[in-house]
Amino acid sequence: MTQTVAITGATGFIGQTITRHLTMAGYRVRALVRSVKMAGGLPASGVDLVSGSLEDRLSLESLTRGADVVVHCAGAVRGATQEQFDRVNVEGVMRLLLVLESQNTPPRLLSLSSLAAREPQLSFYAASKFRGEQVLANEARRVAWDVLRPPAVYGPGDRELLPLFRAMARGIAPVPGALHARFSLLFVDDLAAAVIAWIRSGHARKGIYTLDDGREEGYDWRGLAAIVERVCRHRVLLLHVPAWVLDIPAQLNRRASRLFGYAPMLTPEKLRELRHPDWVCDHTALHAAIGWRPQIQLEEGLLRTPGWPCYHGKALG
Repeated sequence: MTQTVAITGATGFIGQTITRHLTMAGYRVRALVRSVKMAGGLPASGVDLVSGSLEDRLSLESLTRGADVVVHCAGAVRGATQEQFDRVNVEGVMRLLLVLESQNTPPRLLSLSSLAAREPQLSFYAASKFRGEQVLANEARRVAWDVLRPPAVYGPGDRELLPLFRAMARGIAPVPGALHARFSLLFVDDLAAAVIAWIRSGHARKGIYTLDDGREEGYDWRGLAAIVERVCRHRVLLLHVPAWVLDIPAQLNRRASRLFGYAPMLTPEKLRELRHPDWVCDHTALHAAIGWRPQIQLEEGLLRTPGWPCYHGKALG
């Protein structure tokens, strides 16, 4: 029998990719969207839409009723206060969990968090993702759940890492922190494949799992530049960005957001995340749990990512 997967955040970068992979794999997909106008190509791909938000219990009940699995991708990534992040990343998880707990046979829940949750002291965002995980750990009684903590995710549709890769493709790698800082990466299609592997496994052990692209000990800035040099066939200059160049606009962003009521991306707290020296993780525990392995490392992933100057439109042969 075809399984029904309910998903939040289906219109975002990661959510769109996961939804596409789910429909291609033959699942019946039901997505929560704020409005039909914001649904993009979801209806054309056969996705059933439920209008509403994480703040609306009735919408969450309609979304999850009769589902076999819930994939929770929705999250706030912009903001200037803890409250702005918590409203979605903590309270949204709690509302979803309460709806699931009230059902006679609750579906399994896979919640997408962030590697940032490993260091909650760094930023409002990191703290909110950690607190969202703790909601599940402390409050779930009948719901079987797991959490995925991906590192920085890139690929088709990405808007956060793409500007960096564009700059590197043109010969400059702006480095906001130490050159020796290390970090893991993950191609978005591999993340979607991990979600499907989790669904197929029937797994839900109340675990928190990291996942990466399989590069042991991750990347540093020199290694990242070397890969882009190989793909684009020209030199990439590492340019260390003085602290004040980012500190000043980050402070101004926060002050302006309070005056004009918008949610900024660059804040002093986000800079603490960017400058943290260790964002390395691995997928060992996840592989042991569900058998998933990453397939795409950075060189091939870049060649599959449109929107930057060295895009080839296909993987390396």
